[in-house]
Amino acid sequence: MKSFREYLYFETANRVEFINITPRVQEIVDKSGIKEGLCLVNAMHITASVFINDDESGLHRDFKVWLEKLAPHEPVSQYAHNGLEDNADAHLKRQIMGREVVVAITEGKLDFGPWEQIFYGEFDGQRRKRVLVKVIGE
Repeated sequence: MKSFREYLYFETANRVEFINITPRVQEIVDKSGIKEGLCLVNAMHITASVFINDDESGLHRDFKVWLEKLAPHEPVSQYAHNGLEDNADAHLKRQIMGREVVVAITEGKLDFGPWEQIFYGEFDGQRRKRVLVKVIGE
């Protein structure tokens, strides 16, 4: 069995964004040469997320509205975490949306169900963050 690791880097223009990273992850799988195995995609920051869902703009707007209702950014004084930073809401949003995904690799391709895509979710953007992509298999 072999493994291959690469990082993706993001610095979003907005505080909250969802970015389809499926093509970039597939490029890393291609580069790995692994034809059968697993691909872990993991947000390496506690205010960012990686998740699988549909690439539909209305759904992404719904996620943003729903998350803001569950963990509103303001007033920042509502959170015990906020002191030097004002990002407690981003930590909570990440907890809801998840840390990582694992996708099967079959015949060298990410093996998805219908409509599934991999997304990077940013909840405290405008600074550089990274995502680990680790491919394991043969």
